[in-house]
Amino acid sequence: MDSTEAIYNGLKDAGIDFIVSVPCVNLSRLLEMIDEDETIIHVPVTREEEGIGLCAGAYLGGKKTAILMQNSGLGNSINALKSLTELYKFPLLMVMSHRGTEGENICGQVPMGESTPLILKAMNFNFFKPGSPEAAYEDIRESWELSLKEGKPVSVLLEIKYW
Repeated sequence: MDSTEAIYNGLKDAGIDFIVSVPCVNLSRLLEMIDEDETIIHVPVTREEEGIGLCAGAYLGGKKTAILMQNSGLGNSINALKSLTELYKFPLLMVMSHRGTEGENICGQVPMGESTPLILKAMNFNFFKPGSPEAAYEDIRESWELSLKEGKPVSVLLEIKYW
């Protein structure tokens, strides 16, 4: 099982059936796999907070939801995450390509890369940082269950070295 298959299989085995996404080169193969899966509704969005709103509505409609995005979009979505998903106790699995970590080629990604775990901690949101495909598979499945239990978002951060 390679890095992308592990994420896909984790999403499937967690029962995720509604996914929104913001484009990301690291997630591109995963997005193709999701597009080909007729059991998953995939809605590409232009901004992360738009996707969070769609996931909230889909959850109310009985769907198990996830958003796929870069960690740079975390800053765009803080208000929606706190005042919508957490306030109303909506579970949400956030799978983030964690840019700005070891091996990053673009210096502009580094500040947010360093801040992402700190921001999630400050928001009191749990997150996982798997180092292998096997760990990612388990973390994705566990993250959805934890999100359901807590009634708030849980993130899986996929650092550059994961790919």
